[in-house]
Amino acid sequence: MTTDHQPPATTDHRSPHRTDGRLPIEQYAVISDGRTAGLVGTDGSIDWWCVPALDAPPVFDRLLDAAEGGRFSIQPVDAFSATRRYRESSNVLETELRTASGLVRITDSLNSGHAGRLPWSELARRIEGLEGEVDLEIVLSLGTRFGLSEPRDAVTPNDGAFQLGPLLMQLRVSDGVLDEGEGDGTCSLRLRSREGSRETVALLATDAEPLMDSDIDAIDVRIDRSDAQWRAWADDLTYDGPYRERVIRSALALKLLLFSPTGAIAAAATTSLPEAPGGEKNYDYRLAWVRDVAYSVKALLRIGATEEAQAGFAWLMEALHRHLPQLSVFYTLDGALPGELREADLPGYGGARPVRVGNGARDQVQLSCYGDVLETAELFIRRGNHLDERTRDILALLADRCADEWERPDAGIWELDETRQYTISKIGCWLALDRAAGLAGDGHLPRERAGRWRREADRIASWIDDHCWSEGRQAYVMHAGADDLDASLLLATRFGFPREDRLDATRVAVQDELATGPLVHRYTGMPEVEGAFLACSFWLVEALAFLGHPDEARETMEALLSATDGDLGLMAEMVDVETGAFLGNLPQGLSHLAMIHAALSIQETAAGTPTAE
Repeated sequence: MTTDHQPPATTDHRSPHRTDGRLPIEQYAVISDGRTAGLVGTDGSIDWWCVPALDAPPVFDRLLDAAEGGRFSIQPVDAFSATRRYRESSNVLETELRTASGLVRITDSLNSGHAGRLPWSELARRIEGLEGEVDLEIVLSLGTRFGLSEPRDAVTPNDGAFQLGPLLMQLRVSDGVLDEGEGDGTCSLRLRSREGSRETVALLATDAEPLMDSDIDAIDVRIDRSDAQWRAWADDLTYDGPYRERVIRSALALKLLLFSPTGAIAAAATTSLPEAPGGEKNYDYRLAWVRDVAYSVKALLRIGATEEAQAGFAWLMEALHRHLPQLSVFYTLDGALPGELREADLPGYGGARPVRVGNGARDQVQLSCYGDVLETAELFIRRGNHLDERTRDILALLADRCADEWERPDAGIWELDETRQYTISKIGCWLALDRAAGLAGDGHLPRERAGRWRREADRIASWIDDHCWSEGRQAYVMHAGADDLDASLLLATRFGFPREDRLDATRVAVQDELATGPLVHRYTGMPEVEGAFLACSFWLVEALAFLGHPDEARETMEALLSATDGDLGLMAEMVDVETGAFLGNLPQGLSHLAMIHAALSIQETAAGTPTAE
């Protein structure tokens, strides 16, 4: 078994085929500028782009409205096949489209400027002729921003500008691109590429602001400048262990989801991509979950992405401070409490409805969030960093509240409708108070509260053993009094929960019941109704590594990486164990950060220094 996994640079998709107008989720790549994100299909169509922010209504919504949704497509007139890849250590995408008459390459970038983010959003597409001649059709069709706005020509004597609600937008093209007509947010263009030709098209946007008329040659230059900035960032990462290419790609995926204006880290870039074909489990993940941000900060810290880790942790502390004493499950990307859940009048991906804007879990209680925050703070400090006075006060308040509230039932990590005494929630509370007591003992939090926090942590551990262990199952079960298994309990090994023998027995039970090869479902009953949850699958790798099964951890990791290879290294939330098709929102930050932690667990146990941090 090898210790390094080399994903293929490209995969030939052979005439990318849409079913009822839609592409499989795994045939989308994601591009970003640290503020917005777009999904680019293998057939050259950009079917999703939210402007001016990740959580804004989409300008292109063909992803959720295959027949009539907005798009920005560049496609050969004749039949074609496609290969694609990200540029090395970059989030700039290259797609090659081959016809019987020639080969053309499209380079897609959401551009940045000299000093980072541009004052406007800039979606740039370079078209290069590589062989022969290829006739291309270029279509720009603006969507309706979830039905909020109708596109129209902007009231300006200058050409090529559109108004879409508060957005002012301009299409810029180089001289070789021929205009075949436009109006009310729709443009039709054509281009004949020849070997050695190079043209650029771009869409620029501002939100209720004036829009600079940017030179098309400068836009083209910014594609390579943006690529260089991505590569410079990736080259500074300190990780040099097994599976390095996939770790770097997962780090780049997390970077895609970091909302640079605030430091928030979105759970995913999309909403309502279903967890089962045609089903109703369609959720909006363009929000920042406390758990996901905390886990992401830990992953970024451990691979040397210090600026992003600082930004994410600072955002989390600010969001908590704004809304204390309430601890929300998630916040908007600007740190506000989420608004009411609503539904958009769109057909949905493959007919999966409803299409949700916002998330109904906003009013839930999830006690494990206490542990997510305190554990991240402990790692931040252990790395030699410093806490300000306000952050210390926040952490101490959270520890006190956890000590007061840990006996409450809650919705659990899976955000279920029925409140229970979920085992993973109790383990999260133990984690919070264990870490708080340690920080207090070292003087980072008030020393006088260490005794109470330690006593409550010990009480929780005993309560879990008394109420959540099943002799019949020989495993910790999903909640007190249950018979169901829960794969999230694999996380307890990373947390260092002091019942290693029972954790290993639980791991065996989870593998026996919830795993199909390396792919693990969330909890009992889920294999029949949804795909395997990729984060759980990587948590299994961690558990194997930390519980003394390094060879099986490596074998499982190899098999898991093969099962999620694709052609780009991107991962969604779930995968269909029968077909390998992606399910759920893309890219799923939890899947990528779990992959990073799994790789680190293998590296650390191989070196004989398992830290389980």
